[in-house]
Amino acid sequence: MLRAVMATREKVTIGRFRAWKRERRKFAVLTCYDYSTARLMESAEVDAILVGDTYGEVCLGHDTTLPVTVDHLVTITAGVRRGAPTAFLIGDLPYLSYQVCEEDAIRNAGRFMSEAGCDCVKIEVDRRLSGTVEAMSRATIPVMAHLGLRPQSVHQMGGYRAQGKTAEAGEAIIRDAKIMEDAGAVALLLEAVPREIGEIVSENTALPVVGCIAGPNCDGQVIVMHDMLGYGGGHPPRGVKPYANLQETLTQAFAAYVSDVQAERLWTDSNSISMSSQEMDRLRQMLGRA
Repeated sequence: MLRAVMATREKVTIGRFRAWKRERRKFAVLTCYDYSTARLMESAEVDAILVGDTYGEVCLGHDTTLPVTVDHLVTITAGVRRGAPTAFLIGDLPYLSYQVCEEDAIRNAGRFMSEAGCDCVKIEVDRRLSGTVEAMSRATIPVMAHLGLRPQSVHQMGGYRAQGKTAEAGEAIIRDAKIMEDAGAVALLLEAVPREIGEIVSENTALPVVGCIAGPNCDGQVIVMHDMLGYGGGHPPRGVKPYANLQETLTQAFAAYVSDVQAERLWTDSNSISMSSQEMDRLRQMLGRA
């Protein structure tokens, strides 16, 4: 089944997302951080995969996404691409890899495109970084502009909290979305904003809009894989629908393994590697001579 999907599904592109938006066909995005899981997402025909800097929280155990490096993410993103060759792949530029200067932004984003095989890169922005988006676009780098809650600005924002809940704050996000479209972004991501903001932005731009806790009216939806699988780690938002409880399942499996080892049930005559009796006789002779 997996091979059939990988062989027959057409490559998902930004052009397909634009067409789906016109057709009002929603698309599904998930985070992923390794080859094996990416293969399963490919088999399930997940439309797009975001290799997010949430890797630092859910896989490395950091309190924020800030410690993640470009080298970290380029390496794992390349693995995800090998596992999901037809999904639309989004590389997440980590903290201070694009904020310092436009040259850094282009150089680091270029690594995601050339080394990891991304279809676009995502950066957290407001209007102050419109020039960076414009410069990256001129350099032929497709940019997804991330607005609303921006985890890399968590200390400046005062924590992980919803954005755009006042009229003034909502208007700023809506205006920033238009600024990013004019700067050349190919898509938008809205995180932790009221559903009304998600609807207004989605209805007033030609760009595909991915919502991350931004209501049902965005063109696509993304959630962190660990949140939807009940895997633990990071900062799970309220309201994310659980599709599995891997934390319980895996804990039980690990405990069963420990029990089998301690009770000497892990290996039996039927599943152990054994020497033939002739070779064992020869070995005894060799050890006796030694």
